[in-house]
Amino acid sequence: MENRLLDKAQNKQLAPMGLRAFFKLADSWALSVEEQMVLLGQPSRSTFYNWRGGKISGVPHDTLARLSHLMAIHHALHTLFDDDGQATEWIKATNDQLAGQSALDRLLAGEIMDLYTVRTYLDGLAQSA
Repeated sequence: MENRLLDKAQNKQLAPMGLRAFFKLADSWALSVEEQMVLLGQPSRSTFYNWRGGKISGVPHDTLARLSHLMAIHHALHTLFDDDGQATEWIKATNDQLAGQSALDRLLAGEIMDLYTVRTYLDGLAQSA
């Protein structure tokens, strides 16, 4: 029971930070509301707008995992590229290593495994840079 309470406390602490960072990232990538909702795991519209407005009392564990992957992707992009423009250009460009899709298209497939795939691909590139 104590672990469960700790998890809830951590969620309440991490969720607002993660969502604020996500919405900045979504703005820099010029994502639509629908695209943002896919990346967050399809919350209801009211929940999404509450989160966007800063009304965050916690998020599902799946959403926390998604935020973690997206922040790692953002970090890896900034390890590889000098500015936001280059990172945004890369995320939207087609990529032979992702079956000719852009990384963003792969992310928008909506499954957490898609986020993981892009994250691990970028982590590998960043480590060899």
